[in-house]
Amino acid sequence: MDKKPIILTVDDDAQVLNAIDRDLRAEFRQDYRILRAASGEEALETLRELLAREEEVALILADQRMPGLEGVELLAEARTLFPDAKRVLLTAYADTEAAIRAINNARLDHYLMKPWDPPQQLLYPTLHDLLGAWRATHRPRFKGVRLVGFQWSPLSHDLKDFLAGYMVAYQWLDFETNPDAQALLSAKNLAAADLPVVVLEDGTALARPTATEVATRIGLTTQATQELYDVVVIGAGPSGLAAAVYGASEGLKTLIIERQTPGGQAGTSSRIENYLGFPTGLSGAELAHRAWAQAVRLGAEFLAPREVTELCVQDGYKVLTLSDGSTVRTRAVVLTTGVSYRTLEVPGMHRLSGAGVYYGAARTEARSCDEQDVYIVGGGNSAGQAAMYLATYARRVGIVIRGESLAASMSAYLIEQIAHTPNIEILPFTEVAEVCGQDHLEAVVLKSRGELRQVPARALFVFIGAKPSTEWVCQTVLCDGKGFLLTGRDLVTDPRYATAWKHSREPYLLETCVPGVFAAGDSRAGAMARVASAVGEGSMAIKFVHQYLDE
Repeated sequence: MDKKPIILTVDDDAQVLNAIDRDLRAEFRQDYRILRAASGEEALETLRELLAREEEVALILADQRMPGLEGVELLAEARTLFPDAKRVLLTAYADTEAAIRAINNARLDHYLMKPWDPPQQLLYPTLHDLLGAWRATHRPRFKGVRLVGFQWSPLSHDLKDFLAGYMVAYQWLDFETNPDAQALLSAKNLAAADLPVVVLEDGTALARPTATEVATRIGLTTQATQELYDVVVIGAGPSGLAAAVYGASEGLKTLIIERQTPGGQAGTSSRIENYLGFPTGLSGAELAHRAWAQAVRLGAEFLAPREVTELCVQDGYKVLTLSDGSTVRTRAVVLTTGVSYRTLEVPGMHRLSGAGVYYGAARTEARSCDEQDVYIVGGGNSAGQAAMYLATYARRVGIVIRGESLAASMSAYLIEQIAHTPNIEILPFTEVAEVCGQDHLEAVVLKSRGELRQVPARALFVFIGAKPSTEWVCQTVLCDGKGFLLTGRDLVTDPRYATAWKHSREPYLLETCVPGVFAAGDSRAGAMARVASAVGEGSMAIKFVHQYLDE
């Protein structure tokens, strides 16, 4: 339940303090919490504690004549802690001139004469007006996760992508431009060197946390709970999520492990319009979240963000070693590790990665491109979807391609949409030669037909080629020359098959050279780079898992 806003009363006279406390509780306790302090120093300490706990103070009433810190001095100090709180001075008739000066000089909201009897006439109307004004202008604190960081910090960018990938509601506060960010950091006794900082809903602040630390605190499962699983799915792209849904729904003890966020490359797509059953399209993040929720509801266990670093076979069981050294045992494995975009090897790329240069759609950065020029490298569907999304924010989107047109690599519906979007420009026979900037991207150097030109750029999004995320497993299962996993008939026709396969039967359609280890989706040799085919392969893999477990 949300905490009520606070009214704080301050007076060194116990009799007066009891009287004002009694009258305030009689009238306002339904909507406010009434706190009290017996001195200005005690009141300041209370206010600092409330600020650290991120509580809301609506009204402060302080007596003028107090030893040590007088009322006017206290209320002036309180304004630095709670600038929106209404501040009222309690004063005797002899101090009215001081009270009036304080209203003008210290920006007090009101002063009240003692005694205030009857309160129905001399106290409550004034306080109701002040509290009504406070409620009208007060902005309640954001209730979800808050992320404080630098706009151009790769660490901040990674945390934004992580939270967005798991559809965690969060508020981004740029430390350099947002005064609320600086005030929040100060309230938590943290400094710029501690950024990025994640502030959880309960007020806990995590300085420079890893994604795993954040995942643990927001309730994601980061440790396996079972000693042995029927099937472990590695990778939570469309194929992995489909495998988890079908495995769990068919009674298998299913675990899915994802090293980053659900959805894979498809999860970064701003709009998928050719997926069966969604005539108006849907975002990749929405599709991933629906599938993730479905798998969990059916009983699958989801482990993230965790990375598998090794796979070995012991007495027929598959043992997976995770990056933290822990192990998971399973009867069968489905590899759905997907692919990642190849890096663009030009000067400045590595230095500015995450600071204006992004691999994939980076939807979390789109709003910061408002009325700016951005560039996209690549001509596939992912690049086209990103261009359409970015065009709603950016002043101009340039699509950089080496070829003559998009026809050979992009779906017709996307090409048509791009053609009808006036702020998207196709740059054929062009490539990026260099990226420029100090601490963030400021410009890109484009090379076209031998000529170089430098153009200002707010962001550069790279979608060039794909390499399978299989480096860690290629020593255990057979891959082709590009690192894609060999399965089924492709495995049988490989010259290494005779020495690698020792089972009496031939491998199943999606089975690798290790019996009981299957592959599906984009990391499998011969797979189609389509969401629908990835989902189909993931569900098919579970059929073969059943056959393997029945042996």
